[in-house]
Amino acid sequence: MDVIQQAVNAGPILELIYQLKVSDVMTRNPETISIHATMREAQKKMRERGITGLPVLDDSRLVGIVSIGDIIDAFDAGEIDAPVKTYMTTSVVTLEDDMPLSYAITYVNKYQYRRYPVINKTGMLSGIITATDIIKALLVAMNSEFTKLEALAKNDNKPNVNENGILESLQFPTVKYDFEHAGTASTELKNTLKKYGFANTVIRRASIVSYELELNQIIHSDGGYMQYTISNKGVEILARDRGPGIQDIQLALREGFSTANDWIRSIGFGAGLGLPNARKSSDEFSIDSSTRGTLVRAFIFAQLREL
Repeated sequence: MDVIQQAVNAGPILELIYQLKVSDVMTRNPETISIHATMREAQKKMRERGITGLPVLDDSRLVGIVSIGDIIDAFDAGEIDAPVKTYMTTSVVTLEDDMPLSYAITYVNKYQYRRYPVINKTGMLSGIITATDIIKALLVAMNSEFTKLEALAKNDNKPNVNENGILESLQFPTVKYDFEHAGTASTELKNTLKKYGFANTVIRRASIVSYELELNQIIHSDGGYMQYTISNKGVEILARDRGPGIQDIQLALREGFSTANDWIRSIGFGAGLGLPNARKSSDEFSIDSSTRGTLVRAFIFAQLREL
């Protein structure tokens, strides 16, 4: 677990964490066992597959998880032929496949379990994720990013700057509760900043600000849009929504405060860190809000590597 936390604290890896989703990292079609099977059958499957835990299904529905520790308990009690449901853990912490990878890492550090079943929108098991899966995926993603950076370094093309110093403007809509497309706008921003040769620290900060504001709109607003203006002075990020507005801006900027409903919290969102994280990563930050909507403006100062 400490390895993952160290990775989170590393700048380039943090950028990747905001880009990846649980579905990009999880092991698909994991080994499972029926609730009607015995602990002996579970022990045999674990030994043959070289694994230490199995999701338990009842007619394709996830109802629990059985681990090697449960097998040992059954052996000690002389009940290795008992039904799996006798020893399985029923209070299973799950993730959804369209969650950002950052939430999976939060779960790993918070609960300290070895594995987390992953479900889809219909509640069906779609995969399983472990700390090892996360580390492997980050290593692969980092290698890919380094390859792209090497290619960018070899590109001598200089960006075209207009008379106002504007390089490019982008705008993307956001839809309430559309977690499937969460991060799309932020990924496009990151790729555009890379294209123009902004420093990695600037790209990382802008990606964090953009992602947090984008996700904030999806969770708390009735929808809106993300707008980016990229210039030779830096990156301006505007997040405008259609309401219902922020009642107490100062309270909303306090870490841990959240107005997310129980459903949002149950799927791992609404931790109350979005606006505080965005403000921390910005050089300029302001919020204007009413019942008609909210406008958040963030600016990250930067110089291009080459002009």
